[in-house]
Amino acid sequence: MPRPIPLLLASLLLLGVACVARAQVRPNIILCMTDDQGAADAGFRGHAALRTPSLDSLASRGMVLSNFYAQSPVCSPTRASCLTGLHPERLGITGANAGHMPDETVTLAELLRDNGYATGHFGKWHLGTLTTSVRDSNRGGLPEHDAHFAPPWEHGFDVCFSTEAKVPTADPMVDPVTGEPYGTRYWTGPGQVARDDLDGDDSRVIMDRVLPFVERCAAADRPFFAVVWFHAPHLPLVALPDHQAPYDGRPDSAYLGALAGVDAEMGRLWRTLSDAGISDDTLLFFCSDNGPERVSGQDVHEPAASYPDHPYGSAAPYRGRKRSLHDGGLRTPAFAVWPRRIAAGSAGEGVTSTTDYLPTIADALGIEPPSDALDGVSMLPMLTGEDWHRPKPLMFVSGKQSATIDWPYKLIAREQDGPFALYNLRTDQAEHDDLLKLEPEAAARLEAQLRAWLEAVRAESTRHTKESP
Repeated sequence: MPRPIPLLLASLLLLGVACVARAQVRPNIILCMTDDQGAADAGFRGHAALRTPSLDSLASRGMVLSNFYAQSPVCSPTRASCLTGLHPERLGITGANAGHMPDETVTLAELLRDNGYATGHFGKWHLGTLTTSVRDSNRGGLPEHDAHFAPPWEHGFDVCFSTEAKVPTADPMVDPVTGEPYGTRYWTGPGQVARDDLDGDDSRVIMDRVLPFVERCAAADRPFFAVVWFHAPHLPLVALPDHQAPYDGRPDSAYLGALAGVDAEMGRLWRTLSDAGISDDTLLFFCSDNGPERVSGQDVHEPAASYPDHPYGSAAPYRGRKRSLHDGGLRTPAFAVWPRRIAAGSAGEGVTSTTDYLPTIADALGIEPPSDALDGVSMLPMLTGEDWHRPKPLMFVSGKQSATIDWPYKLIAREQDGPFALYNLRTDQAEHDDLLKLEPEAAARLEAQLRAWLEAVRAESTRHTKESP
């Protein structure tokens, strides 16, 4: 008769099994993104008036990404980079309402769904139209845009509550000026339109669809991937009275009120994760898609200033705003939370971007990315406490502008082929002092890197495609 295992040994064996099981838990993945939120516009970023207790709490639970960049100073290209790990220039998504998610490009949703994840998209899509049969939003239903039909349910998402583009930040289906229908819809699938619970704060309307998805996945013990792309604080700005009241009398009161709505919903999201017992095993990223909007006629490249009462937010201390490749158009409030692996209260100084999401998540899950030629890189070593530096320059193209960052230097031009300006971002966050003549070797090195990359992208004749069946 076999001898019984001593109690201590049995306990150790069980503990070992539990540790292995814990190590193999696949984290839930949530990508949260606001629309046109300025780099200074959150409590954890030092805003003097805006109260964001939920965002501040979440940032303190994980790592603040101090040098995080949206991949573009406008909406659609950044969103493309989030889901593909590719520079949007490669995808033909070169601006807002330009191009669409190519059928042949593997998205993060498809990658994760193939690895057992439930997938859901909630909020603003802006990577193609959602209908060809009725007039909808910016391009939907117009015959000249039929080729841009590319809804999220055809790019890896099982559950959708999605608009093609912008909506008002409260009462999203109603034009805030005329009171008439705004001309867009929340789509939930092919030909399927949401009809109920569409009044009030738009961030709450979105989160009301996210939370049941999270709860269903938690109940089924299934990992999930949720993309939560808020419309706030993009124009047209409408804030609920309770959210706007603390800022009454300020020109930016509607903007701050819309962000207060986002903050409240981020709190609801984390409470739901905690109540379901899955917050420790959830990797959540938060950022904006670009810098803050500007007043009509304002120079997007204007020098840095605090703009404490700017109606559409602050990019301080950075130069520029939305549509500019100066840092004010690209830097965003950003953090990553994963209690199981990211130390609370940490700060990541490495240069990172939205293009890094896909390779980072693939690295965290131990799965192969869809291409070995991604523009993004894995920031997982930095997130988990290693001394990490970006292994290659970060490239930007937007309209006629181009730029590259090879830390601490940044080379930028309003025309892709020059003339260029060179800045040291470590000592000159505001991009005030052009070092082009003072440091010609650094300028020549970055210019050669940028020109080589631009030529390669322009000459590229093949897409990053799925494997043939």
